[in-house]
Amino acid sequence: MVTLGDSIYIIGGLLCRRVQAPNSIDESDEFIDVGVEVLPSVLRHNVCSKQWSQSAPLGEPRYDFACGICENKIYVAGGKSSLASRRGIFLSRVYDPTLNAWSPLLGMSTLRYESVGVTWRGKIHVVGGFAMRRDSDKTVPFITQRSSAEVYDPRTGKWDLVAGMCQLDVPPNQIVEVDGSLFSSGDCFKAWKDDNNENWPPTQRIYLTMAPIGTRLYFLAGYRKAGESSRIMSMALIFDTTATRRAWASSEPMEEEGVKELCSHCCVVRISETTVASEVTI
Repeated sequence: MVTLGDSIYIIGGLLCRRVQAPNSIDESDEFIDVGVEVLPSVLRHNVCSKQWSQSAPLGEPRYDFACGICENKIYVAGGKSSLASRRGIFLSRVYDPTLNAWSPLLGMSTLRYESVGVTWRGKIHVVGGFAMRRDSDKTVPFITQRSSAEVYDPRTGKWDLVAGMCQLDVPPNQIVEVDGSLFSSGDCFKAWKDDNNENWPPTQRIYLTMAPIGTRLYFLAGYRKAGESSRIMSMALIFDTTATRRAWASSEPMEEEGVKELCSHCCVVRISETTVASEVTI
């Protein structure tokens, strides 16, 4: 999901139905996904008119790919095109909203999925994830090169492989640019231990997403307490990237009723002089 102009674009991804697992006793039991399908579709939501519409689809179904905006165009790279695949793809495309059309780009040097896209210094960076070189022997076991990144320069139309850019042991969740610096958010929710020697309360993270507004990063998180499957605690945390001390602030947790288990992503839409943070759940 990305924003361009006054619209939010939801690109590709997975579509499924969530049903209760066999032998479930009540509504709080575990759910499973059925009828999972990889989509090539592109949905556009205009935040001013509050209308949804279909945009030109991708050239192929795709999920777990990197996506970014550069010079008013949408770039996608890598990901997977089928559920059965153990490897990513190297294909990349660019979308021009004025033409409502996707165009193919040169492929990356790596097969890559679960990576993150971010625009930095005028170039598209496809960072981390699970990757292997296209020229690798496909008969050998799967190889991960999670610390590398592929960098696309729109001026030259070429990709460059950058080694050691991301030093995370797991694929990053999101990477954003603020005043020329990159900030990364992991995909793990960890509770803090108080100083009263009590054990951490068990929690189940539902979502964690990040969006930059000005020099601040806004983290929207949701988690479920053990034994309370029908309730979700939601909260927002704010990080001031310019602060030298006490950079973090947080809102009071808000309790929501109902069973909700979502893959959530947040983005920022700037309309005239007004900045709007939008959270869309998929």
